Amino acid sequence: MTTSTGSRRINWPSVITVISAAILIGAEVFGAAFAGGWALSILFGLDTFGEHVLQVVLFLCGVAVMAAFMRTAARVEPFTRRG
Repeated sequence: MTTSTGSRRINWPSVITVISAAILIGAEVFGAAFAGGWALSILFGLDTFGEHVLQVVLFLCGVAVMAAFMRTAARVEPFTRRG
């Protein structure tokens, strides 16, 4: 079995596209997490501590969403290319 050791170069347009999309989506996801935690705490009549706990839980869900987005985006828009 032979392996190719060709050089790999950074594909800057793909990197910039993915980073730009991550900034936009991240702002929406994390903003919704904090606003949703605030709104749900009012709905359920939680105190300040409950509000913060709810925001942290939603924030962690947002981290999972962003991690999944970055994995998928890197697969669709490769960061490197041969050449």
